[in-house]
Amino acid sequence: MTHSIQPNPGNPQVTAARDWVSTLAKYREPNQLRSAFELGVSIVPFIALWALSWMSLSISYWLAFAIAVLNAAFLLRLFAIQHDCGHGAFFSNRMLSDWTGRVIGVLTLTPYDVWRRTHSTHHNSAGNLDKRGMGDIHTLTVAEYLALTPLNRFWYRVYRHPVTLFGLGPGYLFLLQNRLPLGLTGLLKFWISAMATNLAILLALLAIYYFGGVMPLLLIFLPSTLLAATAGVWLFYVQHQFEETQWDPDKDWQLHEAALHGSSHYILPTVLQWFSANIGIHHVHHLYSRIPFYRLTEVLRDHDELANSNRMTIRESLANARLHLWDEKSRRLLSFAEARALYG
Repeated sequence: MTHSIQPNPGNPQVTAARDWVSTLAKYREPNQLRSAFELGVSIVPFIALWALSWMSLSISYWLAFAIAVLNAAFLLRLFAIQHDCGHGAFFSNRMLSDWTGRVIGVLTLTPYDVWRRTHSTHHNSAGNLDKRGMGDIHTLTVAEYLALTPLNRFWYRVYRHPVTLFGLGPGYLFLLQNRLPLGLTGLLKFWISAMATNLAILLALLAIYYFGGVMPLLLIFLPSTLLAATAGVWLFYVQHQFEETQWDPDKDWQLHEAALHGSSHYILPTVLQWFSANIGIHHVHHLYSRIPFYRLTEVLRDHDELANSNRMTIRESLANARLHLWDEKSRRLLSFAEARALYG
């Protein structure tokens, strides 16, 4: 369970969500040298480990595979940098940020401009019950679930099962779904983004196959990609899917309240926090998405209220995988069993 700090008009020490915006604005400016350094210490080891894994194929397939597994962590970090580029938070020059994101998007199998648009939609509607469906994990209310036919309830349970979300889902999302600008097919710019990224990925894979055959694809490309994708999907899941998250109908929904109280603060060991580029400090990120990831820790250092808000440990996060339905009455995310016990 997360430990959320709720607004309390009688307690002047608790800051309203909207009031954090002006406070956080002073952390928004990226340091160009720091950004270049963070990119370098992510991309250089990624390329080096790819090369080392490839060379290891002549020694041991298991060794090559093990190095590829390690490299998944750097691929995850590159995706986090691409994420910052999409928010215009990584470099102060927007064009430089965008082209950095587009190049990384080839490595992460994610068309940058398509993803940036859908992720922007997520930020502008997270926790809004009337604006679900793009850039989020499909979540039904208890009432909506009970109104479904038995067959549709079954399919929703299949979709929300951990095997689907964290086993099959990441591969489907990054290997297949990202190949088309789903939800944005009416605009040429998003087709260009998707098809240009697909072409670059295809050329890279053909080059790998030409010079190394199928084994680099099977033992290096696929393991590192799928493991990074699975970690990314898990992080995205726990950032908003927890018992005391916040969902409201559009008439009651407020952007900053949803950002602060509907996003978790995922407490990770230092090494995992580094590889995930502080994305666990998600409540601050949603409050002010223009803050570079390496400055999020400054925010927590300076503001105890945010440092102690919405905290979730790894152990606590594991229990969230069984929560699937938003209960508008108790304002909690429930498991199917809990919903059945309460409502039959």
